[in-house]
Amino acid sequence: MEDRRRGGRAAGDRTWRGSARLAVGCAAGFGGVTLLVDWDAGTLTPVRALLWVTLSAAILVMLLPARVTAGPGWLAVRGPLRGRTVRTDSLVYVGQYGDVSAHLVLRDTAGNRLELDPNVLHANPLLWHELDTGVRRSLDRGTLRRGTEVLAQLGHEIDDTNARAVLKASGLT
Repeated sequence: MEDRRRGGRAAGDRTWRGSARLAVGCAAGFGGVTLLVDWDAGTLTPVRALLWVTLSAAILVMLLPARVTAGPGWLAVRGPLRGRTVRTDSLVYVGQYGDVSAHLVLRDTAGNRLELDPNVLHANPLLWHELDTGVRRSLDRGTLRRGTEVLAQLGHEIDDTNARAVLKASGLT
């Protein structure tokens, strides 16, 4: 996909479509089953049908994953309700919070902030490469002063995962 803001090539989350299909399937399944059960019981009215459709839409919004894209010097996370973008070449802070469901927090010099699931970076080496390149530029410029240890640990985890995948694919494990 082309990045229209800078004319460059953008890297995207290659697992997003499958996750989005699962979210749509779950929401449609819930809506279909609830409408069918209500209709079978003879209690389906237009108001109740609207309720089930609204609840299905809410489930879709909750389950739909954020779409992550990156390009030279930027990273964007677009959810169903809003989108956020940071300049990775001018980051001032990188942090991680949470244990079971960890989130990576990025802030740039313009005050932009976004949260990102690190598993997206694990599954998409091109996204990780764009982020890592931007982080190196931030370090060279001296803007990134907090969070380098979080990125170093994440980088080691991603490298280990990729090395294991290569070894497994080549039959060496």
